[in-house]
Order: sequence, then structure tokens, then C-alpha cells
Amino acid sequence: QVQLVESGGGLVQAGGSLRLSCAASGRTISSYVMGWFRQAPGNEREFVAAIRWSGGSAYSADSVKGRFTISRDNAKNTVYLQMNSLKPEDTAVYYCAARLVIHREYDYWGQGTQVTVSS
Repeated sequence: QVQLVESGGGLVQAGGSLRLSCAASGRTISSYVMGWFRQAPGNEREFVAAIRWSGGSAYSADSVKGRFTISRDNAKNTVYLQMNSLKPEDTAVYYCAARLVIHREYDYWGQGTQVTVSS
């Protein structure tokens, strides 16, 4: 089992920044890929960014490239999503997730944290 707890959401004006955190605990997570997803009301959940815990290779969705950065802190078992130049369309519940590297689907999910960007 892996437990994921997100934090850092909130209300911010367009153009502002937020940093989301995802604290992971449980099984050794070095074999996992950590991801961030988001879901806005009436929309399907969409991929935002992911990072491989071992090695740190990362990738992100085109919609957030150049604005959002995913990173990890091995000592704290925490993954971050730094969000800059926020837009109203970034408003959503953001979820942290984890999957084994060999899996295609994510195995574990956090409870989500609300991000609201006002215009």
C-alpha cells in the first residue's frame, strides 16, 4: 500500500503561482512513477505531469508545459507541482497518484486538493 496526501491548493488570481505537495508513505516508492492529474467540474480527469521516482525523468501535458514543473524530494518522500502563470482554466481538483513503473494504470490516488484561479 502507498498512501498519498496532497496539500497546497487554494485560491489565486490569474497570473499567480501555487505549489502543490504530495507526501507519500508506505511501500518503498523508488519503483514508482508519481503523477499529477486534475479534474474540473463536468470534465474528465486529465493528466498534468509525472516523474519517475528513481532517476527523476519527468514529462508534462502540453497545456501546462513552460508553466508547471514537477519535482521530487527523496529525503521527504514528497512530490511537488510548481504552478506558475496560472489561468482560470487551470481551476480543478488536483490529484496525486502513484503507479509501479511496470504498470500502465495508476495504482494509488490521493484525496485531491482544490485549485481555484480567479480572473
